[in-house]
Amino acid sequence: MKTSCAAEFFFLLLLSMATKALFNSVVNWFIKQRIDQIQNFMNHPVDTQKGVLFSQLYHAEDTAYGKQFGFRDISTIRDFQNQVPIVTYEDFEPYIERARRGERDVIWPGFIRHFAKSSGTTNAKSKFIPISYESLEECHYKAGKDLISIYANNHPENQLFTNKNLRLGGSAEIYESYNTKYGDLSAILIENLPFWVEITTIPSKKVSLMSEWETKLKAIVSEVKNQDVGSITGVPSWMMVLLQRVLNETEKASISELWPNMEVFFHGGISFKPYREQYRQLIGKDINYYEIYNASEGFFGIQDRSGSDELLLMLDYGIFYEFIPMDQFGSSNPKTLTLGEVEVGKNYALVISTNGGLWRYLIGDTVQFTSLNPFRIKISGRTKHYINAFGEELMIENVETALAKACTETNSSIKDFTGAPVYMKDGESGSHEWIFEFSKLPEDLEQFAAVFDETLKAVNSDYEAKRYNDMTLKKPVIHVARENLFYDWMSQRGKLGGQNKVPRLSNEREYIEPLLKMNS
Repeated sequence: MKTSCAAEFFFLLLLSMATKALFNSVVNWFIKQRIDQIQNFMNHPVDTQKGVLFSQLYHAEDTAYGKQFGFRDISTIRDFQNQVPIVTYEDFEPYIERARRGERDVIWPGFIRHFAKSSGTTNAKSKFIPISYESLEECHYKAGKDLISIYANNHPENQLFTNKNLRLGGSAEIYESYNTKYGDLSAILIENLPFWVEITTIPSKKVSLMSEWETKLKAIVSEVKNQDVGSITGVPSWMMVLLQRVLNETEKASISELWPNMEVFFHGGISFKPYREQYRQLIGKDINYYEIYNASEGFFGIQDRSGSDELLLMLDYGIFYEFIPMDQFGSSNPKTLTLGEVEVGKNYALVISTNGGLWRYLIGDTVQFTSLNPFRIKISGRTKHYINAFGEELMIENVETALAKACTETNSSIKDFTGAPVYMKDGESGSHEWIFEFSKLPEDLEQFAAVFDETLKAVNSDYEAKRYNDMTLKKPVIHVARENLFYDWMSQRGKLGGQNKVPRLSNEREYIEPLLKMNS
């Protein structure tokens, strides 16, 4: 392992624990250094991003991808945009597959050891995102340290370094393949964490990397129930399941009764809005909530102000950002903008080039800028229809595939439909709720529902994980719509004809609620 500022920091941290005063002074010194660096890219965002791009191009100019698209000859950002194509996962998959089979210097210099297994695409149940050494160290781990630095800077009275952090990664196993490894991103991160993280973080690495969810939950509860936890980190839906288990095991009324020093929840992956009140009741007191914006492809944003719902766009993680205005998205040659060209309040599709070897990659998210000085964003949606209330990333392609199979096997046909989440409440698992208007009713509605559910599991690995033992998602709730329900609803909204479409999937319930009311 290379010596780094981070390694020196934690070495000094351990040495300094003998006296609280020295400990605090060392921690505060390192936090200040990083806060100064963050302030620098906030003050010089365009120059920072330009430096990131040309550093990446220089490193990758002798890769197969770099040679194909002439990285060595690129001297301006406009050259880069003209010479290198915008790609989806399907476009880029052949290059990723070469790297995953052990070929060196395909999309990034050297051998890429790890690939994060993520939710599927149109053509595959799962996709594999390259995780280079640089993306681990300079993006994902750097972001983790930044999150702590930003929080500690905002809350000087914090006790993060005297209490345990409870982390909850996905249930995933690292699989060997072609001398490379693939698995859930959280499992890759946990497997490669340096030894000093184990000192302040629970559960242990061994338990964190367990693959069977039910066994893992029991082991986590056993490890953490007698610890002094001050912070928790994870996806809100999964963390809620764990905390409920902890309360049941300890017979406590609230988390704060068990862990009185609980002060912050670092969360990401899905919208926190539906969960905020439930967490307040579950924890039993007001704590701080800090949101992050990360994905297998990279770490993009951190909430940098307490109580805010905006995310500071992190500009020095080896990621170069471009933005496609959504009114141009889908055109054959969309205009892409850099930071100096975006506007507040407009929706943009996010395009990234990373130190993991992704080049002008459409991640599938849309963002809105809430501020240009500094650059702060909100996640505004996806470039495709989706439901991602629990980390399942259910796409319209998945649903259409499942419906086609369910209709075939039950001799039925669908006229219109829409779906939305039913959020967790009072410790109950969530679910998906659907309204289907059939032009031909299924011979067996229960069979239709079962085939639909099982096919979704087969085509989307994240949905399959959330449905495991009904832990996060129970089986779908299905309603049969009366004849012409969707037509009447669209008419009521003034949305008949033209290019108006029934919204198939939504992460909120603004469409399904009026439909249910009209169907009653």
